[in-house]
Amino acid sequence: MASHRKPRTRIPTSASSTGRRTAVGFTTAALASVTLLSQTANAAPSDPKPGTTQSIEAVKEKVDTLYHQAETATQHYNAAKERSEQQRTKVNRMMDDVAENTEKLNEARRTLGTYAAAQYRNGGMTSSAASLLFSNDPQDLFDQSHLMNRMAGSQKRAVDDFQTQAAKAAKERREAAKSLASLTETQRELKTKKKSVQDKLAQARRLLANLTAKEKARLAAIEKKKAEEARQKAAELAEKQRQAAAQQKQQAQEQEQESSGGSSSGSGSSSAGSSTATNSTKAAKAIDFAESQLGKPYVWGATGPNSYDCSGLTQAAWKAAGVSLPRTTWDQVKAGTRVSTSDLKPGDLVFFYDDISHVGLYIGDGMMIHAPKPGDVVKKAPITEMPIYGSVRPA
Repeated sequence: MASHRKPRTRIPTSASSTGRRTAVGFTTAALASVTLLSQTANAAPSDPKPGTTQSIEAVKEKVDTLYHQAETATQHYNAAKERSEQQRTKVNRMMDDVAENTEKLNEARRTLGTYAAAQYRNGGMTSSAASLLFSNDPQDLFDQSHLMNRMAGSQKRAVDDFQTQAAKAAKERREAAKSLASLTETQRELKTKKKSVQDKLAQARRLLANLTAKEKARLAAIEKKKAEEARQKAAELAEKQRQAAAQQKQQAQEQEQESSGGSSSGSGSSSAGSSTATNSTKAAKAIDFAESQLGKPYVWGATGPNSYDCSGLTQAAWKAAGVSLPRTTWDQVKAGTRVSTSDLKPGDLVFFYDDISHVGLYIGDGMMIHAPKPGDVVKKAPITEMPIYGSVRPA
């Protein structure tokens, strides 16, 4: 008998996800102009007017704020997209279950139809006395009665099975409809978050595009000074880290000498050393991956392989080392062991700003690899160029 099962419709991927690689990974003409002008003007224009200086710094502050807001909105977008993908997977799985149980329901319905047709053809059940009276072979009647009793039991089981399958199918259809409604709402949220990011970046682009040549040169000088200050702070931090590491090493050697006679202590030290070596190997793999991505463009919402946002890069780097990280900075900061800035080791994740909207991969000496912002590329930078929120060691 032909199956009543209908092929179900897969939940399509949101259109917003197909466009996330485009439109926003722009390289603004203003930033290009800044780079060109900074090559011809190694210092700020001489004796700039106080009003002009303040104006350019105010523009820079606005642009930085907009980029920061855009990155925060990007993390909201990433979270909504992750929820959307999880819900889509759940809905597709539930639709598979509904289709499977609908087939079981149809089979139970066919079984009931078979019994109903048989009873119709036999004209219903007759009395045992009448059957005995007109039967030519009482033994044959006994065998038939035994068979009918068994059929009655099978009919009851068929009815029970039909009722069970019908209730189960109805429940799963309700749950699937509810999950589908939730998915639809999340996709609307995804669209809203995407527009928020695009609006912030468009505002920043307009501010930069409206600058004059002198203003762009002044902005380049401010950025250069800021970068130099960040590198100096990173160098100081690296020196403090080296001193702290040397002190810790010396203390560890002294403790080892004091307890060198204990066999159990030696065994524990060997076990700890093995674990540390494994973690260092994973960190090295994550850094190797990140270094191979240097120069690729920042695109908000991107997770590779051709472009990345900040948390997309760190997630991909540690995935290459065999460690699975969540998608957003807000979840990544909870993955692993918290470490202080003074105890940072290569491979650690460093998070920035009070709202934890940015992350970079620490590579040592106060430096990190990160995907900075639209119009920029994956690159090495001092961890001191932004306010640090905290750090995590994933493995």
